[in-house]
Amino acid sequence: MTTPTIVKYEEALTRYEPVLGIETHIELGTNSKMFCGCPTTFGAEPNTQVCPVCLGLPGSLPVTNHAAIEGIIKIGLAFNCEIVEWCRFARKNYFYPDMPKNYQISQYDEPLCVDGHLDIEVEGETYRVEIERVHMEEDTGKSLHVGGATGRIHGADFSLVDYNRAGIPLVEIVTKPITATGDKAPLVARAYATELRELVRSIGVSDVRMEEGSMRCDVNVSLMPRGASEWGTRTETKNVNSLRSVERAVRSEIERQAAVLDAGRRVIQETRHFHEDTGVTTSGRSKEEAQDYRYFPEPDLVPMAPSREWVEELRATLPELPAARRKRVQREWSLSDLELRDVVNAGALDLIEATIAAGADAASARKWWMNELSRRATEQGVELTALPITPDQVARIQAMVVAGELNDKLARKVFEGVLAGEGTPDEVVAARGLKVVSDDGALAAIIDQVIADNAAVADKVRGGKVAAAGALVGAVMKASRGQADAGRARELILEKLGAS
Repeated sequence: MTTPTIVKYEEALTRYEPVLGIETHIELGTNSKMFCGCPTTFGAEPNTQVCPVCLGLPGSLPVTNHAAIEGIIKIGLAFNCEIVEWCRFARKNYFYPDMPKNYQISQYDEPLCVDGHLDIEVEGETYRVEIERVHMEEDTGKSLHVGGATGRIHGADFSLVDYNRAGIPLVEIVTKPITATGDKAPLVARAYATELRELVRSIGVSDVRMEEGSMRCDVNVSLMPRGASEWGTRTETKNVNSLRSVERAVRSEIERQAAVLDAGRRVIQETRHFHEDTGVTTSGRSKEEAQDYRYFPEPDLVPMAPSREWVEELRATLPELPAARRKRVQREWSLSDLELRDVVNAGALDLIEATIAAGADAASARKWWMNELSRRATEQGVELTALPITPDQVARIQAMVVAGELNDKLARKVFEGVLAGEGTPDEVVAARGLKVVSDDGALAAIIDQVIADNAAVADKVRGGKVAAAGALVGAVMKASRGQADAGRARELILEKLGAS
């Protein structure tokens, strides 16, 4: 069967309304696994962090990780969820090589957190994403498909399984259908995933590193003809592992499904895989028929009944959440909506705030991170946080500017030296001889030479055209390699020419 020609995104939205749903898995940053004491260190040698419990060996019994339950309750509270007074774990039965027990301990019809929401902003408009449930489960192992060109099971010569990840505490956050997004659907999906990541990171329960798999998104997309009342058939793009890819996966599925519907065919309910290199999705496995996971209550674990006192104690430990923090810094730093958005998008908010805490003023901290350092990060193709410079060092450079020891031009050279690994700001200044020349004696010699070399300009200044002194100041700065104190140089020039 031939694939229909892809419909352009803008054209697809004239005929169809997208409906989204996002299921996000978050690995909690606990020291031990969900039901045993095995460590959870990322990157350990395969199958070195396992025991009879997480391998599902006969006779082993799980014990619930208290810190993991605290973590999911905090997430539920941050998402404005109701924390239920009683719930329990269930066994989700299915076979897959990375499932050592052939079932997964999860939650089914009795999740711990229900009915929440998260507000996000896209291009000045607020969207409320309703959260259906936040529940706890254990992660699976990891399959490695060897051979072939794609790293997937199709075409591989053989597969290996690493069970280090099996049993790590995993929180699943499931949205209700997200509607009325129109042509902003991909942006809404990305904004939601971005805000979710920042929210979870802010409460300190996970590092949410998508590149390491500690945050993974399954993106559901369906289309319905405009004016229709029934939603279309959805597809589920599995394990999307970057914020940009969340946006691209939604866009790709809208274009693909529109082409299928325009051709008079039906969308198949299935899982799909997103390809970073091409930006398109391909078919995974069919979900046309409901799979019977034979859920039943986990007999080896007692139900959970978090007390209201404990829940409120955990609520009191929540830090300032991202939305409230953004409003605060916007007010304190006097930022416009556009300036705030640029700071957030650049990943500079934490860096700027830490630089202010180290003694710099807000305007200067933002200037250095958003201009000089952002430019250098772009040139190197890295994130701001990857630059080898700390907020304390940025604050120290700014302190030298405030003290008159550096001007902005010299400060940029200090940044260059620090980033090149030449030492601390003070060490770079000393090694490169970068301090501002403000000594009257040293400046006088330079000024005398500049006046002699620019006699015509000097005569204009003597004649009352004080503005012409700017050219002489520029010549002094050039002669001093930018190290002269421009303000003091101007004062001395006017004194010498009798124009002060």
